[in-house]
Amino acid sequence: MMYGYAWDTTTPLTFAISILPILGIGLLVTLKAAAVGYAIALVFGLVLALLRRSKIKIVAWTVAGFTEFVRDTPLLVQLFFLYYVLPDFGIVLPAFMTGALALGLQYSAYTSEVYRGGIDAVPRGQWEAATALNLSRLHTYRNIVVPQMIPRIVPALGNYLVSMLKETPVLSVVTVLDMLGLANMIGERTFEYLVPLSMVGLIFLPMTLICSALIYAVERALPKTGIPLR
Repeated sequence: MMYGYAWDTTTPLTFAISILPILGIGLLVTLKAAAVGYAIALVFGLVLALLRRSKIKIVAWTVAGFTEFVRDTPLLVQLFFLYYVLPDFGIVLPAFMTGALALGLQYSAYTSEVYRGGIDAVPRGQWEAATALNLSRLHTYRNIVVPQMIPRIVPALGNYLVSMLKETPVLSVVTVLDMLGLANMIGERTFEYLVPLSMVGLIFLPMTLICSALIYAVERALPKTGIPLR
């Protein structure tokens, strides 16, 4: 029994039905972790992309080095570092926040490259026209660059959302009780791993398919020539 639920292991079907509520709790944790991590990745990735375009070379080089370091090191190593090493410096974060932060930092390195590619894809003539019209940098980004960039980057950003969603089970190694963590706990207490782990996989499948379909719908709905911001 866990969280007040009793498990019936008489048959695989009754076992699956009895553990479904607790896996539902884990599903909420999984979705919340993915949402928080993705929000961090979107915001911090944009910051990194803009800083990398800085005319101050030391800033651009530092950001480029940070991005490459994060992209080229495993998520699990970064997660362990945040969870086990930061407390040595007096920084103690809850397990959930540590996991979401690790996901966000890892994927911010990828989203920053997506943003950078989207910005660089805007024709040079658009930048020159903005300069000729004496538009401010903020006005140039808001009304010229961003509307043309968004339709180009939505597919890549959507792919990273799906990837992040599938990587949330790694948070179970730092005691975050997501679906995989709860499934393993159920297996340890019942010595039945096949049903709970299979259910986790079966729940992830439609979840990622729905997410992919929504991203595709958004991509199709966006005007190819840009989004008017008025």
